[in-house]
Parts: sequence; C-alpha cells; structure tokens
Amino acid sequence: MDQGPQSWGTPLIERVLHRAGVGRGTLLLDLGCGAGRLCRMAADRGAQVTGIDQDARQIQQAATLVPEGTFDVGDILALPYPAATFDAVICVQSIMHVTNPLMALREAARVVRPAAPVAITVWGKEENCDIRAFGQALSKLLPRAVNQGAGLHPPPLSADGRLERLARLAGLSVTEVGEVTCPFCYPNEDALLRDLLGSGLGRQALRVASPATVSRAVLEGLAGYRTSTGGYRLDNTFRYLVGSSPHMM
Repeated sequence: MDQGPQSWGTPLIERVLHRAGVGRGTLLLDLGCGAGRLCRMAADRGAQVTGIDQDARQIQQAATLVPEGTFDVGDILALPYPAATFDAVICVQSIMHVTNPLMALREAARVVRPAAPVAITVWGKEENCDIRAFGQALSKLLPRAVNQGAGLHPPPLSADGRLERLARLAGLSVTEVGEVTCPFCYPNEDALLRDLLGSGLGRQALRVASPATVSRAVLEGLAGYRTSTGGYRLDNTFRYLVGSSPHMM
C-alpha cells in the first residue's frame, strides 16, 4: 500500500479503521503492511498491531515506525497465526497483488475472531482514477504486450460485484461496500516524475526510451492535471469492503 505520493492513503486508512471499529485494545492484523503507515495510525488509536509482509526491508521500516507493534515476514496466503486470533483484519491495496485473492480472504476469515470485521480495499473503476492518464501517456512508448499486462489499469477485483463474490466465497458476510477518493498530490514536476518514473510501469518505459523522452511524455499526458501553483493533483477512487467472519457454531 506504499505506492503513490506520501500520505496519499490517509483518507482510505481512516475510513477502514473506523468501519472496522479499530480502537483502544483492538488486536489488529494488517495484511501486506508495507512500511507500517496503517499500523502506526491504528496504534495511535490504541490498537495492538501485528503486520505481515513478504518484503523484509519493508518490515524493518514498519518495526522502526511502530516499535510497539509485532511484525513478521510472511505470505498472506498462508498466515502463520492460529485461528480466531485477531479482533480485526485489514488489507489495504495488497490483495490485488497476490496470485489467489480468494485464498487470502479465506486466511483473513480464519484468523479473525467469530463475527469480527475484515476490511479489504482495491482500486476503483478506471474511469474514476486519474492515474490512468499516466499509462495513457506512456502507451505509445511501451510494447503492446506491456500495455496489456503491466498492471496499469485497476485490477479485475474493481469490477462491480467481484470483490463481494469472493468475500462470500471465503465465508464472510458482507456488511458494507463503499468508496473513498484519495488525491495524489505533487508539489512540482520533479516530485511527479520521481514518483511515477519510479513505479513499475515507469521503470519499464525507461528500459525502452530515454529519461528525457519518458519525462516529456508524462508531462504532456498529465498537463491537464496541473494546478495553478505548478503542482499536480490526480484524484483516484478506491473501493473498500467490510465483511464479518462466520459466527462460532
């Protein structure tokens, strides 16, 4: 969940923490915790946080940011925790990057306590995400196969009803589906290019074209998102789902 400019995800994180009822004493698991921003915000609410991520460097950063938390290097498709361990499980923007989202949801449902919340977020529809202009700007530079498979566009989980169906298949009862708009704000051209060209798609473009060519294509493609102060603002919609785990039989 660490893609985009710093603090872009604050509105989304605040929404899911609120909807999952995270507060003082909540035993929270953050799936794909990255560098620990959500865990920091949850700990500031009084939660007891655990984060898991496959990236050991990110886990080290999270442990530094949230020294009172517990952080593990691991796979969200095979969580190393006993059943019914946590009061809430949250997964912000990580489920889109696993090979089997249904398995990830089943694991989340397994480790959360009966009737406790599981909150998941994904990108919103492509037409509601200004970041699509970045991919469109680079489309002429990249091979056709890269354009089709680079993960630029919001993933299939953004399709109407897809995430809800997977949640139900995982045994969760869907209690809420909503959307949050998060602006990606850049103070100037340098900040915009540094962030976007450092992304996976940006790095692919730099392998087939010069930095000057790629930069020019990005700035031309995003000219319509420039603010009166010389910065850039891209509004992106994210979809969240809150479900509850099965009651104990």
